[in-house]
Amino acid sequence: MKLAVVGGGSTYTPELVDGFARLRESLPVEELVLVDPAAERVELVGGLARRILGRQGHPAKVVTTADLEAGVAGADAVLLQLRVGGQAARNEDETWPLECGCVGQETTGAGGLAKALRTVPVVLDIAERVRRVAPQAWIVDFTNPVGIVTRALLQAGHKAVGLCNVAIGFQRKFARLLDVAPEQVHLDHVGLNHLTWERGVRLGGPGGADVLPKLLAGHGAEIAAELRLPREILDRLGVVPSYYLRYYYAHDEVVRELRTKPSRAAEVAAMEQRLLDMYADPALDEKPELLSERGGAYYSEAAVALAASLLRPASASWSGDVQVVNTYNNGTLPFLADDAVIEVPAVVDGGGAAPLPVAPLDPLFAGLIASVTAYEDLALDAALRGGRDRVFRALLAHPLIGQYEYADALTDRLVAHNREHLAWA
Repeated sequence: MKLAVVGGGSTYTPELVDGFARLRESLPVEELVLVDPAAERVELVGGLARRILGRQGHPAKVVTTADLEAGVAGADAVLLQLRVGGQAARNEDETWPLECGCVGQETTGAGGLAKALRTVPVVLDIAERVRRVAPQAWIVDFTNPVGIVTRALLQAGHKAVGLCNVAIGFQRKFARLLDVAPEQVHLDHVGLNHLTWERGVRLGGPGGADVLPKLLAGHGAEIAAELRLPREILDRLGVVPSYYLRYYYAHDEVVRELRTKPSRAAEVAAMEQRLLDMYADPALDEKPELLSERGGAYYSEAAVALAASLLRPASASWSGDVQVVNTYNNGTLPFLADDAVIEVPAVVDGGGAAPLPVAPLDPLFAGLIASVTAYEDLALDAALRGGRDRVFRALLAHPLIGQYEYADALTDRLVAHNREHLAWA
């Protein structure tokens, strides 16, 4: 089995490789290709990848290359984890929206739109080249904004599934709080990428007993503190929102905080340099503890599980695995179009991902999902066709912006800061 990672020079990659090594029975990788235009960086990461696999006795061959088509040719799966513009572009996404009093974040609000505009054309070009040299390959997208990027891939006819680590992070945390094995915890996870709620926590299977009330009663303060939301909000909502909901539920508070401290991008850039210095050490043969602060916790477990299900041969004794992924709505949420991309538990097999039925949503959640989906429609249109007016319309539709003066000012800033990445600008 051949897997290719586009953006293989990312400091995330050793987390992924560690998962391949530990979970080899689930996903028997024979060749791992790390594709990245940054030759020196990908060689550092590739060297550590070889040492991680060697330490754990994994026989997979690791190849590094800047040649995309040579790297993905014949691959069974291609994982996308790229960042167009690097941490420098992310730093801008997190700062210029604050000039207008709006949250600065790489996947939410105006910064998230900027990232989508830079990323969608690049990802679609990569996917077309994958289709030419590896038509059988599944594309697993971990590149943000995952919902918009996955929708672009699916609408272009690619075999693609989007992946985020929010759900598996909650699963592992709840399992620890309940003192049970993670595989015993099944989430009633619903929404869009980076806009989700845990409405139930079931033990033993999707139809098991819901222990969310027990979790909130016994551990609500700890969960709320990690989300940086008041405990009272969780109790009043009766759900656990993802931490991205804080940008909506406490927008002005977040803006005040962001104006008083360095950007997350600046923190990550410094951390990445430290990680790369560590990766250069030929004695290092395991992922360093510092990597846990980089973000992307449990990414490897989620990616291995998803790829294993997509690539597993069909059999009479197996009807797919249930995993939280980003895929077409197809009637799951009746207030959205079928081609909207949602993030819910789905049955995953060699044919792709089919969402499980979802119980009717409280209007408090459904309304925000519908509003952000409308923004995503306009954002994808702007990413595909370009133009200042399309950018303005997407920003005006976003529930964190929604005023024409803000949308105009943010449009000017977005174009000015991203001109080198926008073919139409």
